[in-house]
Amino acid sequence: MSRADEDPELTREDIVLLQAMSTDDTLEAIARRLDTSVRTLRRRSRSLHDRIGVSGRVEAAVWAACRGLVSR
Repeated sequence: MSRADEDPELTREDIVLLQAMSTDDTLEAIARRLDTSVRTLRRRSRSLHDRIGVSGRVEAAVWAACRGLVSR
């Protein structure tokens, strides 16, 4: 398996973000719960999506569920 095929290492904050973004809550509600701004939440989400190779919130939720990081 090449390095490109391996899953990236995730921080605890990455996992919390994936779990929060896997809900049907609005970005505003998630930002409040994580005590951050919507702008910061969007920036962190884009960065995480780039690292795990997905293009958006739904793909990230599926990616996380397939790896057992969030409940289905």
